[in-house]
Amino acid sequence: MIEFFKEYPPLENKIFQVIDNHGKVINNKWMPEFSDEVIVKAYKDMLFARTADLMAVSYQRQGRMYTYPPNLGQEAISGAAGMIIREDDWLVPAFRELGLYLAKGATMTDVFLNFMGNEHGTAFKTAKNTLPMSIPIASQLIHATGIGYAIKYKNEDQVVFAFVGDGGTSEGDFHEAVNFAGVWKVPVIFIVQNNQYAISVPFKVQTASVNIAVKSFAYGIPGIKVDGNDIFAMYQVLKAAHENARQGNGPVLIEALTYRKGAHTTSDDPTKYRKTDEEEVWSKTDPVNRLKYYLISKNLWKEEDEPKLLLQYKKEIDRQFEEAEKLCLYNVDDVFDYMYVDMPEDLKNQKMEYKKFLTWKEAQK
Repeated sequence: MIEFFKEYPPLENKIFQVIDNHGKVINNKWMPEFSDEVIVKAYKDMLFARTADLMAVSYQRQGRMYTYPPNLGQEAISGAAGMIIREDDWLVPAFRELGLYLAKGATMTDVFLNFMGNEHGTAFKTAKNTLPMSIPIASQLIHATGIGYAIKYKNEDQVVFAFVGDGGTSEGDFHEAVNFAGVWKVPVIFIVQNNQYAISVPFKVQTASVNIAVKSFAYGIPGIKVDGNDIFAMYQVLKAAHENARQGNGPVLIEALTYRKGAHTTSDDPTKYRKTDEEEVWSKTDPVNRLKYYLISKNLWKEEDEPKLLLQYKKEIDRQFEEAEKLCLYNVDDVFDYMYVDMPEDLKNQKMEYKKFLTWKEAQK
């Protein structure tokens, strides 16, 4: 058991928190010792991720991109993980980890290409050991445990950051992955982004357990419930989990309590299943605002400087989006060649038949 986890037992539904909704430190014992530059950079990174996320929704509404899952309201989780993850560590995402993609070295061009249906957007040439986002819910956790097993087998100094939403914990893959990760003591950090809704299904009908973190007891691994909108709390928990994994002590289960402020995806309408008063309550916990309040209280940030910075961000994000639009067409081979190292015969036949169809289609013009 990680020592300070004992102070926040999931059975008692205790939640680890460092700052309150106004950015005031309420847990001095666990306030990280960061330089001013590091904290300001963390805020800027979160702000960039939020700006890119909002612009992505706008591009989709303009018909320039396919369905997109907004990250709005969950930026502290990726922000904290991005401060800890190393180049050789593995990122096994769900689909709301935009800030962590960027921290790992991916570009917004990669992200935009992916949501334009371009296979090049998941190659991640500048982000080592990064998997594409997973659309089948929780299936990525099986992959994470497998990667963790390989790391341990080869005695390598790597850690796997595996993400899933609260709805994913109702899938069998979640339980199988965490169970075997515990049995094999593999270096995997399971981070559940509990944003209160699995599409339209509220958390209260996902489980009869007092929380998600308590499930760690069933698998014999450390677990903790943390304020997922508090970047300092997230940092401390992830840092401890990372060190624990590197020391060979096995996996950790983290429940990051947060709130999905936007829609599940751009094809969803949250007004049909949740109320405005609920959204207003959760808006007070906004992760970007909380960190900003902290910085302002320490004279590390000025509100009047933000519009100029946002303008710079928007220009850069627009530039990368336009770059992605120009690259949107790609070779037919890329549709097939990313699935297997050695392509099986049935896929070879599909590829051949599709190319015949394209030739026929071109001949009809």
